[in-house]
This record gives sequence, structure tokens and C-alpha cells, in this order.
Amino acid sequence: MNSIALLAILSGYLAVLFFIAHWAEKKGNSKWTNNPYVYSLSLAVYCTAWTYYGSIGVAADSGLSYLPIYLGPIIIAPSWILILKKIIRISRVNKISSIADFISLRYGNSRFLGAIVTVICLTGIIPYIALQLKAISETFHVVSKTNISSLVFNDTTTYVAVALALFASYYGTRYVDASEKRKGIVTAVAMESVLKLVFFVVIGIYVTFFVFDGFDDIYQKASLLEKFKEKNTIGGLPQAINWFLLCILSMFAIFLLPRQFQVGVIENNRENHVNTAVWLFPLYLLIFNIFVYPIAWGGNILFDGKEVNSDAYSLLIPQLFNNQTLTVLVFLGGFSAAISMIVVSSIGLSTMVTNNILIPYNLIGKLKGNEQTISSKKILNTRKISIFSLIITSYFIYRVFGLNYSLVSIGMVAFVIIAQLAPAFFGALFWRRGSRLGAIYSIIIGFIVCVYTLIIPYSLGLTSSSSTFISEGYLGNHLLKPFQLFGLDYLDPIPHALFWSMLFNCITYFAVSVSFKGNYRERNYAEMFVDINKYSTNHENAFIWKGTAYRNDIEKVLIRFLGEERTKRAMNIFNLKYNVDKNLELADARLIKFSENLLTGHIGTASARILISSVVKEEKITLPEVLKILEESKENIIINKKLTETSNELKEISAKLQEANQSLIIKDQQKDEFLDTVTHELRTPITAIRAASEILHDDDEIPEEIKKQFLQNIISESDRLNRLIDKILDLEKFETGKQTINPTKNNLVQTVEKSIEPLQQLIRNKNIAIHIESKDVINAYYDEDRIVQVVTNLLSNAIKFCPEKEGLITIQIIEKDNFIHTFVQDNGKGINANDFEAIFEKFYQSTNQNIKKPVGSGLGLAICKQIIDHHKGKIWAQQSLKGACIAFTLPKQKADFS
Repeated sequence: MNSIALLAILSGYLAVLFFIAHWAEKKGNSKWTNNPYVYSLSLAVYCTAWTYYGSIGVAADSGLSYLPIYLGPIIIAPSWILILKKIIRISRVNKISSIADFISLRYGNSRFLGAIVTVICLTGIIPYIALQLKAISETFHVVSKTNISSLVFNDTTTYVAVALALFASYYGTRYVDASEKRKGIVTAVAMESVLKLVFFVVIGIYVTFFVFDGFDDIYQKASLLEKFKEKNTIGGLPQAINWFLLCILSMFAIFLLPRQFQVGVIENNRENHVNTAVWLFPLYLLIFNIFVYPIAWGGNILFDGKEVNSDAYSLLIPQLFNNQTLTVLVFLGGFSAAISMIVVSSIGLSTMVTNNILIPYNLIGKLKGNEQTISSKKILNTRKISIFSLIITSYFIYRVFGLNYSLVSIGMVAFVIIAQLAPAFFGALFWRRGSRLGAIYSIIIGFIVCVYTLIIPYSLGLTSSSSTFISEGYLGNHLLKPFQLFGLDYLDPIPHALFWSMLFNCITYFAVSVSFKGNYRERNYAEMFVDINKYSTNHENAFIWKGTAYRNDIEKVLIRFLGEERTKRAMNIFNLKYNVDKNLELADARLIKFSENLLTGHIGTASARILISSVVKEEKITLPEVLKILEESKENIIINKKLTETSNELKEISAKLQEANQSLIIKDQQKDEFLDTVTHELRTPITAIRAASEILHDDDEIPEEIKKQFLQNIISESDRLNRLIDKILDLEKFETGKQTINPTKNNLVQTVEKSIEPLQQLIRNKNIAIHIESKDVINAYYDEDRIVQVVTNLLSNAIKFCPEKEGLITIQIIEKDNFIHTFVQDNGKGINANDFEAIFEKFYQSTNQNIKKPVGSGLGLAICKQIIDHHKGKIWAQQSLKGACIAFTLPKQKADFS
């Protein structure tokens, strides 16, 4: 493709990138930018040009040895639920903005330690960024079929580097607080992660199924190539150890690389996003690696005997078949992989350089001065210049040194350098005894060993025949050969350097930490890091400080960086959180810690401590005092937690008592209504009986027919009175436990038919149709007389509320699990959903009745519930398309009904 056309495509792609970042920043907390999938995909910044091109080169030249770099993160990913969440929590609580801040804060806000971590990261990552620029340059010229120009301004990579430097410096420094979330960058990186995966899968499918005839075809043809079998086996124990060490290396990298710490910790909006990343990120890596092998060995087959760069197989294969569109897409995928790493790494490094080198070692004097000689704007500009300078410096390293090694080799060297932070980093999370001196000396010793066993040999050239240092060792001592140190000759250079550097690193860290006790601040932060779950909500309470400090002095420092309005808001939050009087002049340890946190995101942990220390008078605290205070702090936290729990329990109990009280009031009202109703019901038949009796007693000349009618009325009203009394007595027996039931095996269908029979006249009078939907025989265990009482009551209610015309009652009996379910449904006006539970209360009568006085005493359903409960069943009302539906269950098998 024409280089101008390809450059135009790149320009358009970068413009889209700018647009997405701008859109994401503008949207803020939109679900499109703040969700677990964007977060998880941003972690795929791990997959750089090394993954996109270099893995294919390794697979083509060395077989399966590309796998350990991806197996490590996949294996360690489940631990993120504990470890990564803990790191995120610590960083959020302490406003940490970089891995250098994280490590230096744990070891007592050590300025020197922060600077060392920054230097280590710069040493490892700047050549790595240069490597990405090299990949962009080389692949650009592969696609455009042009030669790399020796002139800077004729090199396309020059303009790409400048564009990326501008992009990163603008969107990476939108906030003076470096711990703020950069949604624009993260969203852009997530989008690029999708694109590079899609384009890589597309080229993989193309090579596997269009160029060749599937995986088997590639394997069959590749197996005929020279040394195929040797390259595609793990080998013996030595090779297994190599794999193991490479897996360990990649496990370290997924936590410690500045770009991974940036997207995984600093840019995390919610801890629960990690739950998605735990499975989505490993899945991403697995999908990416499905087609590495087919592309690599497909390239070996197609270019067998030709001198081509195996790293570029993914571009050369479609180019070989004149598929220009696919070639450009693959190039854009590789371009995405490279620029994601460049942008995120440069942001992380610039924060470290500014907060851990420039400010504490250069600008801190100006910060401590009374006059405001440095402002937030100057800090932002410093970060912008740092980002721009880092990318341009990386570009010149690429131009000057050429980086003649493969993509993977340079990347692996960077991994080993960064791994020197591992003991201090993980010790910070899990070991209270780890000290500042232990961290400093371990990193320095580990780095020196790394320089000796890896960086110097790589600088001299792995195969340099003129270098006796590599072939014979330092001063000709064979035990000091950099690739076979102390006679260890079966490890490859990268695992070899990792083994010896980490061995000396770990021994130094533990030995020095145990031999020299850290100061009180180190032990203080050790407790706060290791037990972050205890201190995450009120971490200021766990901060130990003794001395004299005035709120007014601290506020003046804060105003210089936060402004008056933000400082005032922050102080109000502090006062409310800890119930502190705003007029109090003296500051305590909590305010010191709170203020340091506010400044940390702006100028780093070490500088924040120095700045706050400049306006307060601190007294030294002995280690026993620290331990005593920490113990008291733990006890206070436990007491506070218990008090909070007790308070919450009391609130719940109070709420329940209030509900119970309200319920009692309602029930009392219902009881009064019930008593009125019962009194009325009792009075009505008694009055009728008395009236009829008086007429019969006083009037001797009443015709015989009328006498019989009056006598019939007396009998009828007496029966009514008797039924009402029976109901009240039944309910009383059930509630006091005096009532017993005698369950036997019965056919429920027959019992229902038996219940319908006495009601047939009422059913005919209202012209109601009644249907039973059931098998002929459904057996259950119950007291038949009592269940007849239940069914009769339900049918009576259904008859009562059926419409005057076209009334319909449906009874459905079905077997389900170990119970028989019976549903009685009518097509009347139904039951209000709010009354579904209340209708079974003994003092309740539905308010959804269209008559002046309630029909009945309100005891029927209450008695039904008591009967069904005694049968170990359930009774309830449920929604129906039309009318009311009451259902109840009875056990199929004999149960303990006592």
C-alpha cells in the first residue's frame, strides 16, 4: 500500500481515538464508560506489540515457549478477588497514584524508596516503549513496502510518536490529582483491546481456514519441517523449570508493570469490577493465543527457506496473497496494541517522575515557602512535559540504538527489571515486619544482579565472540559467567537472571527487615496495609502521630493546592465524619493523615508528608508506644464495630416494635369491630326468637299456619345462633391447643363432592355452574370432617360473591411434590391484593365489600387457616384473571400432626 495512504489511515485512526477519549471524558459516569467490561478490557493493555507480533515470532522460532507469559496471568487471575481488591482498597483509602507511591507509603513515606522504584520502572519501561515504536515503524514499512529512512523527518514513526505524546500528555493530565480516574484514556484503551483482538482473530481464521485447510492441515505440513518435534515439546526437567520461572515472572508483571498498576488499580472505579475481570481477562488471553500457533507455523510453511522476520508473519501472509485490506487491518491491530502500552505507561511513569523525583528532590523547597511559587497548574504542566519527554526519549532510543533484539527479548528484560519490586511490594501487603531498609537494599541488590546477569550481556550482544565476559566470566572466573552464574547452566538467560536476582533480592529483604527494626511510621503503615479491611472506613483513626499542629496552618497548605472552596468542603467532611468542632484550633493525628491524603494525589505520598511536616511540630514515638496505640486502636475499632452492630440491631428491633404496635392498634380496632359484629349477630337471632315467642305467648287466636311459620323462624334463628357460638368455640380451641384432629387416608375428590351436596340448593338458587377439575381419585391424609368444614366455608364465600347471572365456581385439585393442591375460584369481584394475607386474620373483614354491613362474622377463613395449619399445610389467596382464588395444600403422606 502507498505510504501516504497508510499514513492517512493512521491519522484517521488517531482522530477516532481522540474523539472516543473526548466523548468518554464528557460522559463521565455513563454506563458506557463506567462498567466492569471496560475495566476488564483495559487490563488487556498487557497485550502489547510483543503479544501481537512477538509471540508469533517466538512460536515460529522456538515452538511452545511463548505460552508461559500468558499462563502466569491466567493462573494468578483468581487471586485478584483477594489480592487485587486489597491493593485497590489500600490505594483508594490513601489516594495513591502510582506503584512508587504505593511502595514508598507502606515503608513510612520514604522519599528515597519512591525515587528508587521510579528509577527501576524508568530503566525497564523506556526501552520497552522504544520497542513499541520500533514495532510501529517496522510494520509500517512492511505494509507500505518502503525502507526505513535514516532521516528523522522522513520517518513516519516520528510523527506517530509526536501525536501519541500530545494525546497522552493532554488526556493523561486532565486532573491535578493523579489518583483521579481518566475515563477517556481507559475507554480508548478498552476499545483498542477489542480491535486488536478482533483483527488478530480475523487473521488467524484467514490463515487457518482460507490459506490452509484447518488446524490439522497446518499441523501435518508443519510436522514435516526441520526440528518441528524438538521445538514443540516442553522437554525435560530443565525446560519445565524454565517454564515455571517464566510463569512466575509473568505473575509478577501483571501486578507490577506500571501500566497494569495504572489500569488495574488507579483507574478502578468499583472493587466489584474485579469480579468480571477475574474471568474476562483470562478468556481474552486464551482467545488471543488460539491462533498464535497456526499463524506462526503457517508462516514457517509458506516462507520455508526464505529470510523473513517471523515477528511479521501476521502481515506477510495476507500480503503474500495480495489481500491488502486484511494486511491494513492487521497493521491497525498491532498499532493499537503498541500505542495502548505507550500511552498508559507514559502516564504512569510521568506521575512517578513528578511525584517521586521532581517534586521531592527539586520543587519541595518552593512548595514549603510562604509564597506560592508553584501552583497546581505548574504541577500539571510538569506532568505534561514529563509524558511528552518520556515518549520522545523512547523514540530517540529506538532511533539511536536500533534495538536489534526481537520484540520478546526486550520485553522479557523489562519484565525481569520490574520483578525486582516484587518482594517489597508483596511484603507490603502481607508481612508487618518488612522494613524500609529491607525494601531499599533488596531492590538495589536485585537490580545489580539483574544488570550483571542480563542487561550487560544484552548490551554487549548475546553472541558476541569478542566478549570474554560472556564466554569466560568476570576476570576469567567461570563461576561468574553472566548466563551460567555459580555453575547454573541449564536455565535460559531470562529465567536464569530472574532466579538469581530474586534469590538475592528476597534474602536481602527478609534478612535486613529482621535485623533492623523500622521506625514507628513504617510499623504504623504496616498495620494499615496488612489489615486494610479493619481500617478502610476510618483509616485516619489508625494513624499514629504525636506533636503540636494547628488547623489554620494545615488549611493554608491545603488551600494552595485545592483552593478555598474545595478545602472548606474537605474540612466539613472531616468534621462531620469524626464529629469534630470546626472552631477547634489544635489538629490531631486524624487531621494530619486526612490532609496528607488530600495532597498525595497532587504531589505524591513522600512530598505530602514533607509538606505537612513543615507546618507541624512532630514528636518521636517509640516502637512500644506504637504497638500499644495500635492495640488500643484495634480494640476501639472492635468496640466501635460492636456498638455500630448493636445500634443497627436496636434500630431494627425498634422498627419491628413500631410495626408490632401499629399492628396491635389495627387489630384492636378490628377486635372492637368484631365484637360489635358478634354482638349484633347474637342479638339478631335472640331478638327474632323473643319477638316470635312473645307473639305466640300473647295472641291465642293466631292461625295454625302462621304459628308454624313463627315456630320455624324460632328454630332457624336458634340454629344460626348455635352455628355462631360453635365458630367462636372452635377458634378458641384451635388457638389454645385444645382442638385435636384425626387424620386418615381419604379421597379428596369425594370429600369435595360431599361438601358441595348440602349447598346444592343455594347453588341452584343463584344459577351458579360448578366444575371440578381433577382425577377421580387423589388421596391425602386429613381429618375429613374438618376439611369438609374448610371446603364448605370456601364454597359459601364463593357462592356469596358470585354474580347474579352466569356465576361460575371452579375447583381444581392437583398433585405436586408431596402435597395435594386445591384451588377454589369464582368469577365474582375478587379480593384486593392488599387483603391477601389479612383475610385470614380472625378479626378481619375485607373492606372490598359492596354492602353496608359485612356479611358473616369474619371467623370463617380464620378457622380454615387454623385447620389447614394443624394439617401441616398452607392456605393463601392469589391473583386471578377474574374473581377470587383461595388455595390450600394437604400432605400426601401421613405426617406428625401433634
